[in-house]
Amino acid sequence: MDWAIVIETIIKSIVVLSVVAAMAGFATYIERKVLAFMQRRLGPMNVGPHGVLQLAADGIKLFTKEDIVPQNAVKPIFKFAPVIAPVTAFTSMAAIPFFPEFTVFGYTVTPIISDINVGVLFVLGVASTGMFAPLLAGMSSANKWALLGAARTVIALLSFEVVSGLALLAPLMMIGSLSLIDINDYQIAGFTSWLIWSQPMAFLLFVIAGFAETNRTPFDLIEYEAEIVSGYATDYSGIRWGLFFIGEYANMITVAFLVSIIFLGGYNPLWIIPGAIMILIKISAFIFLFLWVRAAWPHVRPDQMMWLCWKILMPLALINILITGIVLI
Repeated sequence: MDWAIVIETIIKSIVVLSVVAAMAGFATYIERKVLAFMQRRLGPMNVGPHGVLQLAADGIKLFTKEDIVPQNAVKPIFKFAPVIAPVTAFTSMAAIPFFPEFTVFGYTVTPIISDINVGVLFVLGVASTGMFAPLLAGMSSANKWALLGAARTVIALLSFEVVSGLALLAPLMMIGSLSLIDINDYQIAGFTSWLIWSQPMAFLLFVIAGFAETNRTPFDLIEYEAEIVSGYATDYSGIRWGLFFIGEYANMITVAFLVSIIFLGGYNPLWIIPGAIMILIKISAFIFLFLWVRAAWPHVRPDQMMWLCWKILMPLALINILITGIVLI
């Protein structure tokens, strides 16, 4: 056993967990400030300068708030279900190359936990198992609103996972590899080689599916609080409630990295801008897009959402695959 590789993998895992968890927490603060700015409000202002310590206040509240378990709930499943959301979200990041290689004291570090040749399949597959968190939470709550929220969660996630998978087939046909590093290297020639120019339809479909799968407006059918209280999380409080949203924001970061790597040139340098800075700019811009859309767009009705998925997005994905195949032949 090569202990250097084992130690490096452990360090990478700890760094990814720490940094992404911190980013997910900070994203909640940024979201409140961005939405407030767009709606001519102040947002968090009372805790610390400009509300920057609001994160600490929220953390204290979540850890100290009473953990309520409904009397008729299936208690072991009810308690375990929230853990699935962050675990699957963070595990799916194992195959994502976050930055280009760099050298520390003569040792070359590859910023990816596990460089597997089916990276895209691994990320999508592991992330899709996250649907068991809301499903089990709703089924174990002994609450009809939570059960309804869980059922709609599975419907939405399964439907849009099909769209996201079909959307990626066309660019993968062009590249001939499922490795995210190979996909990144395919676009190394520069701005004009980005896959968004040759696969704009796939980009649009994948982004829409990403909004739906991460429970973001306008496709937030998963937790549709305007109709079903708080969906599958109705009976949750404290840190268990927080685990669901750590998973949600971690998935937002994952989708931002996938879009940046697959369609927007990844961590390749652009002109005089280093690759590491470029990938940070891209994921920051995409996360801002998540927030902007939430501030600007209303909710889509569930029936409209399913109609869009199966009658518009699915046929477009299949047509895009067909056209790509004809062009490649």
